[in-house]
Amino acid sequence: MYPNNPYNKSNKAGRSIAIGSILLVLITTFFVGVLVGQNDLLTSHNTSEISENSQLPQDLDYQSVEEIYDIVRKNYDGELSQASFMDELKQAIARATGDPYTEYFNATDAEVFNQELEGKFTGIGAELGKRDGNLIIVAPLAGYPAEAAGLKPLDVIAKIDDEDATGLTVYEAVTKIRGEVDTDVKLTIVRNGKEVIDFTITRMQIDAPSVSYEIQDNIGVIKLSQFQADSDELLDKAAEELLKAGVEGIILDLRGNPGGYLDQAQKILGDWLDSSQVAVEVRRGGKVEEKLYATGDSVFANIPTVVLINEGSASASEIVAGALQDYGVAKLVGKQTFGKGSVQNIDQLDNGQLLKITTGHWFTPNGRGIDKEGIAPDVEVELTDKDYDAGRDPQLDKALELIKQ
Repeated sequence: MYPNNPYNKSNKAGRSIAIGSILLVLITTFFVGVLVGQNDLLTSHNTSEISENSQLPQDLDYQSVEEIYDIVRKNYDGELSQASFMDELKQAIARATGDPYTEYFNATDAEVFNQELEGKFTGIGAELGKRDGNLIIVAPLAGYPAEAAGLKPLDVIAKIDDEDATGLTVYEAVTKIRGEVDTDVKLTIVRNGKEVIDFTITRMQIDAPSVSYEIQDNIGVIKLSQFQADSDELLDKAAEELLKAGVEGIILDLRGNPGGYLDQAQKILGDWLDSSQVAVEVRRGGKVEEKLYATGDSVFANIPTVVLINEGSASASEIVAGALQDYGVAKLVGKQTFGKGSVQNIDQLDNGQLLKITTGHWFTPNGRGIDKEGIAPDVEVELTDKDYDAGRDPQLDKALELIKQ
């Protein structure tokens, strides 16, 4: 069934991932049980073979690093962990890029990250990200504690359990928010730049299927909460049932979808586009490096379609929405999307460690940049707090109206 919730700001390395981040508390855009990263669009899963210092730049001042370590080792009054030193050093290299989506994960954190991509984790059910240096909620997942508590896209996280969250990376914040099932975490939120609100949220096990659907007025309404590894298969099953029912149109709800696997975005676009049509361009240094194409059976090619988007739609969601808009296949209804258009590659390192690094940026088939820009709807429709409290969904209502015209 399709969750009857107008806010449904739902959701997620290996392969290419187009993600936004989720507070289920997971990781980068992350799922905090929190998905974080999933603001990241992952494009490959490589095994690193670089291990010799001779392959590193010779003009870097390695001697001073060794000198500092030696001074600390000899003079520090306390216990030192060489493993912690190495973890912090690797994290520092990633942080030095200044890019919030380039991150190093030790083996423990990498395992959690991979679990999050599969949509299973313990947390509050929200996606985290960074904007203008602030930790923000990208999207609360429909039906989970973050949404039930009242968290909203673009809420700024000022404190976690009364500790200042300023300067925390997304992953550090996710780690603090994550915890045991049935325990509480307190978040201090700044909303709209002025209103300060405290939320006490009870953690739970997050296991979110990525596709749900229903039929309204003979229109198929598909909620895609996240681009998980099996999303295309679930959507195929939904399509089979909807077509069997003879629906007259399709509404694809991408509100609150932070992203996920890139190949899933290509396959899902293939339900509307053919294999000769570009799904997305990858640009590096401003130049087109690769064009990726839709892959699928075009089962919805001749069916009127409207796509619902909002501030919580990110990464893979923006790729899908942007491509359908560029080709004139669907009208977009709702609010401007998040604007997460960078590509992350995942490198599997030794001993289960992982490095996620930004290697390019996504552009729509017509060459529109996604990063920090987002995708604008064809028809802008607000969904207010009063609408939410009253169980109204004017964005969905407008989509139904457009399809019936």
